[in-house]
Amino acid sequence: MTSDDDLTTVRVDRFLPHPPATVWRALTEPDLLARWLMPGDFRLVVGHRYTMQAVAVPATGFSGTVQAEVLAFEPDRMLRVSWRDADPDSPAQADWTITWTLRPEGRGTRLLLVHEGFDPDIPAQMRARTIMDSGWRSHLMRRLATVLTELDAAA
Repeated sequence: MTSDDDLTTVRVDRFLPHPPATVWRALTEPDLLARWLMPGDFRLVVGHRYTMQAVAVPATGFSGTVQAEVLAFEPDRMLRVSWRDADPDSPAQADWTITWTLRPEGRGTRLLLVHEGFDPDIPAQMRARTIMDSGWRSHLMRRLATVLTELDAAA
């Protein structure tokens, strides 16, 4: 089964030419997260609940506010968070788990993203999966790469 066959999950595997410590900063420092993902009150503490703000997408039922919680982390190696739309009546409502895994590779980092919890029996969740799969792979990975390049240049 390929990752495309698993409709419950989005998987992204990227090599980033930046050390794991730099990638970790981009995943865990609130000001950096705001630059490439969404602004929010993230803190790297298991159990910390926080919100992130994005642009609402009424056509998909996305309210623009994500409620999240830090579930687990291993510094410079793994971060796992839960996400859900703040609107309990959102047609795409789901309890998602997003796990970032960082592995040193040469002079850079292999970044693995696993976004789980889509229900193939709910059309709105399949639309959300399609949009998020595309967003993770293109738009957000490009924005992350820009932030990482700026961090390396400033070091």
